[in-house]
Amino acid sequence: MITDLQVNGYAGADFNADSLTAESLHAACLKLREHGVGQILATVITDAPEAMARRLRRVAELRAADPLAAELIAGLHIEGPFLNPAPGFIGAHPVAHAVEATADRARALLDAGGGLVKLVTLAPERDPGFAATRYLAEAGVAVAAGHCDPNLDVLRGAIDAGLAMFTHLGNGCPAELTRHDNIVQRALALSDRLFVSVIPDGAHVPFFALKNYLRAIPAERAIAVTDAIAAACLPPGPFRLGATEIEVGADGVARLPGTPYLAGSTLTAPRMLANLRDALDLDPAAVDAMTRINPARVLNA
Repeated sequence: MITDLQVNGYAGADFNADSLTAESLHAACLKLREHGVGQILATVITDAPEAMARRLRRVAELRAADPLAAELIAGLHIEGPFLNPAPGFIGAHPVAHAVEATADRARALLDAGGGLVKLVTLAPERDPGFAATRYLAEAGVAVAAGHCDPNLDVLRGAIDAGLAMFTHLGNGCPAELTRHDNIVQRALALSDRLFVSVIPDGAHVPFFALKNYLRAIPAERAIAVTDAIAAACLPPGPFRLGATEIEVGADGVARLPGTPYLAGSTLTAPRMLANLRDALDLDPAAVDAMTRINPARVLNA
């Protein structure tokens, strides 16, 4: 059974929807279990503070009422709203709701999660003095960098303050970057101090490039995530991720309508395992480390 640290939705259920029902959550959990998933972090993304808090409470309440969901949803992953608002770095997150991190803002989100928040993704350069990073780390929450562009000194400072992970390397950044000094190279340079997650679907990072990433990341620090949205397991068409409209094309890739910008993934757990094995040529031990052992280390740190 694998552990997936970034699941926005699955099989028609959108964890960021105010309309999320007990029935749709249960159906998603059934499909995840059928697909060999032992645990996930249900992911809530950037929106207005009250909307994020409402959705965190909703997932927590539905989880508590459903034994399967309680077993499968190990906790919550908050991705945002403390992200870099610059084009490319913000990705599919609503830029209007990207704000600087503070300990008080982080505390409000943790309170809404009812003790279930296990991971928070933020931009270190949007966390003045690393106050939110320190607060979260001291509260036992894993902190990840993502949708960010800190320079090397800021990234090192964030790690010293408690940053433990980098979220979906190679994504949440512009398609064109400075040749050498860019966020991908900085994260790889410090990957001996960070867990690093990647989305192995061939769309977020081409497989040939992802092979290079995995040569640089220590085997005990590489993590595979699906970043799945409600469209996972369903045919192409229009979908939503919270308040954001998404279009899944015939190629199975989720994008903001009319743009090349990716918006989550339709990657399923079985396809992720097949890609790691067949497209990335990883042996069973490496696949197990990326999908079970290393994610569990983040959850249990």
